[in-house]
Amino acid sequence: MQEKVDLNKLSFTELQSKVQELGKAKEEIGKPKGMSYCIVRTYSAGVFAGNYDRKIKGKEGTVYNARRIWSWAGAASLSQLANEGTKNPEDCKFAQEVEEVDLKEIIEVIPCTEKAIENIKGVAIWQQ
Repeated sequence: MQEKVDLNKLSFTELQSKVQELGKAKEEIGKPKGMSYCIVRTYSAGVFAGNYDRKIKGKEGTVYNARRIWSWAGAASLSQLANEGTKNPEDCKFAQEVEEVDLKEIIEVIPCTEKAIENIKGVAIWQQ
């Protein structure tokens, strides 16, 4: 059970600490448990970046918090994109994030480094 805190009785420093704790908790809520941020390539639906349960075997799966990678620049391959991110984010076409996308015919799953995750999430949304 969570302890109740009377915010009116906290010092400014204590209040700042509580706000930081809540921010960290909110970040954790957004991360599906047991999933890794990956680049997922399919046979015909294209390439997606998002949270994926790598324990799933087979050609079907769901990517959560997914962005379609329509085209990229500044990385020679998806492997480099997953390791380093893009060096030319302004030339990339990464669509807006969707809550989830069910994919068929998955042919490649590449886990991303923290550096690449931050970079990919920072690419401006491509839209028309």
